[in-house]
Amino acid sequence: MPDTNGREAFDATDLPGAHAHAPAHDGPLGQTPSQTVGPFFGYALPYDGGPDVRAAWQPDAVRLHGTVFDGAGDPIPDAIVEIWGADATGRPSTKRGSFARDQHGFAGFGRAAVDRDGHYSFTTVKPGAARPGSAPYLLITVFARGVLHHLFTRAYFGDEPEANAADPLLSRVDPGRRGTLVAEADAPRSYRFDIRLQGEGETVFLDYGTEV
Repeated sequence: MPDTNGREAFDATDLPGAHAHAPAHDGPLGQTPSQTVGPFFGYALPYDGGPDVRAAWQPDAVRLHGTVFDGAGDPIPDAIVEIWGADATGRPSTKRGSFARDQHGFAGFGRAAVDRDGHYSFTTVKPGAARPGSAPYLLITVFARGVLHHLFTRAYFGDEPEANAADPLLSRVDPGRRGTLVAEADAPRSYRFDIRLQGEGETVFLDYGTEV
């Protein structure tokens, strides 16, 4: 029907399919079904040289590698692992940014995507103790499917038993679970650190909202 200016008035019932519109809902609203985010991590987060915290040809370079497992014990094929670590003297890197890798330097930060078998690998240096009374460790962050908030943990070194025994954080962990925070030497200049998100042997994860 035309309006007062002679134009055709809009009527929603004239639209195609208008007859199929559901009637207005008068009852209580239900909760929207939840869904996990992703997995989108492998799309934009990995970058060339991300796992190379230290050039592999450097004499002090070591390998840190392992597999990320889900609660059923199956490898996760699309996780992202990040590490932060001090240099061999225990000093953190002061370089700005880590996208342009210096083959003669030390970035301090690394990011690696796992492969289809859930395996990740970094080349870095074995850090020194960050402060007196603390054992050497690498900070680890894990992004994975179904994990809406990324997880934090640490990788200590199995060939530092005395320092590990005195470390203030490790000493607060249940003795039966301390091994989940320890990377074990599996070859010369190589350490293995598997990460289990749930289930038997679940890795101890840290809450940095509290003092440790």
